[in-house]
Amino acid sequence: MNKKDLKKSISEKERQILKLKSHVDKSEVSAEVYNKLILEKAILNKELQDCTRNRFLERVKKLVPHKKKLICDYFKSK
Repeated sequence: MNKKDLKKSISEKERQILKLKSHVDKSEVSAEVYNKLILEKAILNKELQDCTRNRFLERVKKLVPHKKKLICDYFKSK
């Protein structure tokens, strides 16, 4: 899915969630559907986040070595 489709799906899930929110306490079935919609929306948000992430930059960051600070580094005299 592309970003546009994901955003459209997320907004549709939000509308469905808003409609079901008032009926959650009334029935167990509506509570289950509500929870399912919340999970689906979270999955779609994660997919959208993965699409917008710059994978090339993440690979470069993994290759570049990081100097880890040790606690003794804070106490060195300068």
